[in-house]
Amino acid sequence: MKYLISFILRNIPRKYIQLVSGVALKVIGLFYRGSNVYCPINKKGYRKFLPYGRVNPRPNALCPDTLSLERHRLIWLYLENKTDFFKSKLKMLHVAPEQCFMDRFEEIHGENYITADIESPLAKVKMDIHDIPFSENTFDVTFCNHVMEHVDDDLKAMGELHRVLKPNGWGIIQVPFFPPIPDETFEDASITDPKERERIFGQDDHVRLYGKDYPDRLRKAGFTVDEVDYINEIPKEWIEKYALPKDEIIYLVRKASVVQ
Repeated sequence: MKYLISFILRNIPRKYIQLVSGVALKVIGLFYRGSNVYCPINKKGYRKFLPYGRVNPRPNALCPDTLSLERHRLIWLYLENKTDFFKSKLKMLHVAPEQCFMDRFEEIHGENYITADIESPLAKVKMDIHDIPFSENTFDVTFCNHVMEHVDDDLKAMGELHRVLKPNGWGIIQVPFFPPIPDETFEDASITDPKERERIFGQDDHVRLYGKDYPDRLRKAGFTVDEVDYINEIPKEWIEKYALPKDEIIYLVRKASVVQ
């Protein structure tokens, strides 16, 4: 299974995977039901989760029913236990929306929940994150996870997310990190060979390798940044129960209130 998943991720465009993966994996999920691991998103148990990854698939990573990965389950638990996200109807922009969240977020926030992507057939709005087609101070919340490593100008994209947030609005903006994590983010547009980009940036469709200065880049875009180490706040048994990442920091960003 891990070799099949690796082949699909490396050779089939994301937009096509999104169209068929949900149904196919739900069928596979019937054979994975059990009680060793638990997805907090759909409240179901499994013998184990599916492997996931482009090069060396991680075992016990992908929930076949929700399509959640380790980081998604961690974010869900954080939203559920530390925020009012599931209690209040919010105006939300979700860029490159994760399938595990979409239906559930829309059920809560209704027509105020806007999904957007440059190519995804599942998103409501087709847009380039460098030029978001909404007015400033529009959204209460914005999510944009594992996108910035793909875009030409991440600081401009971050600035656009900041612009469309309302004062006191908040968001979660995650990026991947590959150890050893450098002190400074590295990017070089002259590197175009796919194998070389994969070696240097982690994937052949990445354009930068993020370093320890990532939160400072978010601050340059205007955000205040809270580096939430939620994985070390939760009971240790949850890490195995929900198959969570071992060291994921949640980058919680906010737009300052208007100065009177």
